[in-house]
Amino acid sequence: MAISFYGWETKMDDCNRLKSNQEPERGRTYTMYHGTHKNVAKTIIASGFKPSNGGMLGKGVYVSRNIDKAKCYPQNTGPNDKVTFKLRVRVGKVKKIDCDNHPLQKTWHQQGYDTAWVPPNSNISAIKSGREEDCVWDPKRISIVGIAFCQDPQLKAELRKMIRGQRKGHSGKSCRICKKDMKYTHPKLECWECKKAICPYLDRHVCRKKQEEHHGHH
Repeated sequence: MAISFYGWETKMDDCNRLKSNQEPERGRTYTMYHGTHKNVAKTIIASGFKPSNGGMLGKGVYVSRNIDKAKCYPQNTGPNDKVTFKLRVRVGKVKKIDCDNHPLQKTWHQQGYDTAWVPPNSNISAIKSGREEDCVWDPKRISIVGIAFCQDPQLKAELRKMIRGQRKGHSGKSCRICKKDMKYTHPKLECWECKKAICPYLDRHVCRKKQEEHHGHH
């Protein structure tokens, strides 16, 4: 079914302002963090995350909206050897796990969920800090957008350069109309009032004809 467009503006969530106790909403994208050892940081940027085989929430990539929690990892590692990535995570369908021995604690993905979420201060004994945690099943839902923590200035610069290169080369082209990076081909449409070429991914389209009609009625 074709969609008719004229004049719109999209509203985006301010992902950075979401509190850690706010439940991630299905289908949204959030800013999160992941801590790793500096020796594997370049491999992760180049090849993507590899899901852990186990853990408190089973298999998946463990991330958190709480940067201090992410900076704790890897555990038993000095700050000089740690790197914390800043991420954009498309959470998909989310399951809240808020107690020990939850029936879906390690089987949430088999029940159709993309992400498991442990709220802060849950009754889960494995999280001593009281900080929230997420486990994402599919690494493709996670994009690295920056370096939140790295004490080695040279390594930090190298990692940032790699991230910029990865993001630029992600698809190799951007949409001529909306200027956004194209993972898939964007449909080229026209405003059914002013006939201007538009893309449904445009954040805003001011329809000239509608504006003229509006002013003409005054």
